[in-house]
Amino acid sequence: MPFATVIAATDLTDRSAPVAARARSLARSRGAQVLLAHVRGDDTRKIAAADLEASLHEIAAEAGADGVRLLDGPVQTALADLARAEGAGLIVLGPHRERRVLDLLRLTTMERVVLAAPCPVLIARLPVHRPYRQVLLATDFSAASAQALICAARVAPEAEFHAIHALQVPLGREKATMRARAEQAREAFLARPGLPPLAEPPEIVEGGVHQVLAFRHRELDADLLCLGTQSDAPADEPERKPAEPRLGNYARDLVRVPPSDVLIAAALPSG
Repeated sequence: MPFATVIAATDLTDRSAPVAARARSLARSRGAQVLLAHVRGDDTRKIAAADLEASLHEIAAEAGADGVRLLDGPVQTALADLARAEGAGLIVLGPHRERRVLDLLRLTTMERVVLAAPCPVLIARLPVHRPYRQVLLATDFSAASAQALICAARVAPEAEFHAIHALQVPLGREKATMRARAEQAREAFLARPGLPPLAEPPEIVEGGVHQVLAFRHRELDADLLCLGTQSDAPADEPERKPAEPRLGNYARDLVRVPPSDVLIAAALPSG
């Protein structure tokens, strides 16, 4: 859906600087409003609300945001509820603050936000010097993957779009059969309505997801990487049953250490 409201989530530190700037850049060309939001946590809960709001207003004034929201509660719930209440089409987050031991044991706050959000989530890491130019879709040919590409076209209408699929052949499986299945899934994917034109058909490259995507990302010098959540079975693995929305290992790594800006979207609800 087109976005009339963009939510820029800030932790009030310099790490969030690209968030408000990217949100404002995206909103300006679409006549959308930007709401700067902060969810009080351990670092700011003891600070008076009036002082936090003053800080938010100061950041908003510098970034050209249209309003501020000071929120309480779990971050993922507070931001998801705000997005629904405001009809937001996009939530913009800053890079994750790494906590190595805890990150191994549980979902990070950013992962929870991505899974709870009622709209796509953009992780803004790069300074905002220009609109996105090179967009790379990491695709499994699923509905969520298609939705990520459609959303990327709204976020980066002037960009060139590329897509790649890492073909992982499990031990004991016939490589030719797996490739043929992936090629069929690619054709079905390209027939989905609403996809932007791609610079070339989605590449199917044998290898691990991390290695295949890292090489193509560097080759393109992509400034936006997009992908879908795994709420449905990959189109090239029809025997797998749909599951609850989740992030695959590659998506989780991207959320934690993004190589560029990253856009994550879920499939639209069926029916």
